[in-house]
Amino acid sequence: MKTNPPLPMGYSPLPAGKLANVVTCLEMRERPQVVVPSPGALAFERWRAPELDDYRKLFRDVGENWLWVSRLVMDDEKLGAIIHHPDVEIYVIRMEGRRIGLLELDFRISGECELVFCGLVADAIGQGAGKLLITQAVARAWDRPIERFWLHTCHFDHPSAMLFYRKAGFQPYAFLVEVIDDPRLSGHLPKTAAPHVPLLDAQIG
Repeated sequence: MKTNPPLPMGYSPLPAGKLANVVTCLEMRERPQVVVPSPGALAFERWRAPELDDYRKLFRDVGENWLWVSRLVMDDEKLGAIIHHPDVEIYVIRMEGRRIGLLELDFRISGECELVFCGLVADAIGQGAGKLLITQAVARAWDRPIERFWLHTCHFDHPSAMLFYRKAGFQPYAFLVEVIDDPRLSGHLPKTAAPHVPLLDAQIG
């Protein structure tokens, strides 16, 4: 029977079907000078009380290749309580009527705002919509009386995500490790999602 070589010192194996995700937390503590670009052919708008199925569809369209899964595994009651909360603001970018971008700001903790989700569908990346999304995020977060605006990103995300957020004015302050069930094995996402993250069915010995 084939056996795997021993792991180097400091490494820990994961059970089959699990993924380890290295998370970076970033924040800004004061409002930066920000210029929101003209939307041009795009439309940026508040999405008030979205239907759960419509929200999940856009969430999946934007996040599938980055293994966004948290809202796909959440039951209707819990999801509705979040996205319909008066201190959670959801925005979309539209192009020719189609939703191509999602922005979610969470003000439920007094004095701060979390940038929960910020992303575009795959065919909209690299065309200027991202700059509109992040500058609107910064402007609208600091329109409220907050002292801290923060987010987390991870190594599953787009390779330019870290630079994108740092250019917007966020500074890293913490690293975390998250272990999750691989959503491609649980059936929440197709096995073709996130090809940059290897799909493993067997446990490392």
